[in-house]
Order: sequence, then structure tokens, then C-alpha cells
Amino acid sequence: MDIKRVLTSVLGLPLVIVILVFGNETIIDIFFAIVALIAIREYFGAFEKSKKAKPVKWIGYLIAISIAVLRLFHLESTLVDVDTDMINMMFCLVIFSVFIVFFHILNSGMKTSIIDGAVTVFGILYVPVMIIFLPIIYSQKNGEILIWYVIICGWTTDIFAYLAGKILNNRKHKFSKISPNKSIEGCIAGAIGAVIVSLIYTVICNTYFFTNISYIYIILISLLLSIIGQIGDFAASSIKRYNEIKDYGNLIPGHGGILDRIDSILFIAPVAYILLMNI
Repeated sequence: MDIKRVLTSVLGLPLVIVILVFGNETIIDIFFAIVALIAIREYFGAFEKSKKAKPVKWIGYLIAISIAVLRLFHLESTLVDVDTDMINMMFCLVIFSVFIVFFHILNSGMKTSIIDGAVTVFGILYVPVMIIFLPIIYSQKNGEILIWYVIICGWTTDIFAYLAGKILNNRKHKFSKISPNKSIEGCIAGAIGAVIVSLIYTVICNTYFFTNISYIYIILISLLLSIIGQIGDFAASSIKRYNEIKDYGNLIPGHGGILDRIDSILFIAPVAYILLMNI
């Protein structure tokens, strides 16, 4: 399993780097739209496997695609505040999805339950709405630089927490029954690792890309984003535990599904958008 994790990371990370470094906004929007569709499919699949809910998948896919298309069309917009307008329209779509879900419940003669509808709407909020903040961050001034703080705080937290857990082994203290493999020491190590790597990245940006990013601000932001990312990780684990599954899928060897890899980033992205606007 460890070998699979390493090989997948070695092969997968360069792909993400190439897309974020060399891709334009359209390519990046399409990339995250595909990720969102795969992730929401895995989310719906978790409830279908456990038979604890029957999500209305076509509504989830429709709204996810609509959000992606909305973002693509907004690239050509001449509005002064494109992203704020985009966010407003996106949440209008979410509200509209609630109407569609209830109409579907009534039209199904209650064969679709309120639980099925709630799981569907929650999936829309949890996956495509959260993911869309990544391309929105990218479209900001210096967005091609700022978006890496999301990736760094999400993935380095996971890496350092995983390494700390391996090193301490039986000496670690479990954090929560929701995710038995996670430890207090791992959570602390993950946060420290995210801060350190974020600071190194900031030094590189300020030195070679002539940015003027405050180191104190980055320490505070990266610490907060790491904590939020870990909450996102626990949130994903709670859904998996409820559905009695280990992973959301097997698309990424050694890591599970797409949703297993981006669970922390989902929570980080919207908060990062708010905080990074001040840089």
C-alpha cells in the first residue's frame, strides 16, 4: 500500500503541476469540472453501496455541469466583479436544485424520500460548490501563485500527519473514533508541516516572482487552512463511516478515489478565497 501511495503521488503530482502551471483558465475550469463530476459520483456511490439513501444523481450531475458551464461562460464576461456575480448565480443554482429535488420527490409518489433529497442537495454543496472556488482563486490577481497555498496546506498536512503517524506508530494518541488511524500528534505535525512548506513557498515567491506576501500573515493563514483541511478530512471520514466503506473509490491506487484525495481541499478552497483576497 505504501509503495502504491508513493508511486501514485510521483505520477499524479506532476500532472497537477503541469495543468496549474501551463494551463489557461479554460483548461483549468474544465479540469476541475471533471474532478467535480468524478467526486460527486463517488459521493453518491457511497450512499448507494450502503443502501442508506438513493440520491437523485441526475440532479446532482446537472447542477455540477451547470456550475462548470456558468464558470466557463463567465470567463468572457465584461462585468466589473465577475467572480462575485458568479458566486451569486452559483448559489441561485443551488436554491433551484432544492426546488427540483422536492418536485422530484412529489412526482415520484414518495418513492424518493426526503433523506434521498437531502443527501443529493448536500452532495451539490459539498462537492461542485466547494471545488469551484479553486478556479475562482486562480482567476484572481496572482491567482496562479495563490492557488498553490490551497494545495500545499491540503496535501502537506496529509503527508506530514501520515509520516508522524508512521514514525510514532503505537506511541500516538488517537484523535477521534470517526477516523481511528488519525492521531493528535499527526494533526499537530500536519499543521506544522503546512506552515513550514507555506513559508518556504512564500520565500520563493517573494524572491523570484517579486511578490510582497507577509510572512506573518502566511503563518496565520496556513495554520488556519491546515486546521480547516483536517476538519474536511474528518468530515469525509464521517460520511464513509456512516456508509461503512473504507474509501470512496479505487481510481487512485493507494489513495482510494478522487474524493479521498481532495476531501481536505474542498473545505480549504472557499476559506482560502476569502483570506487570500487580502494578499
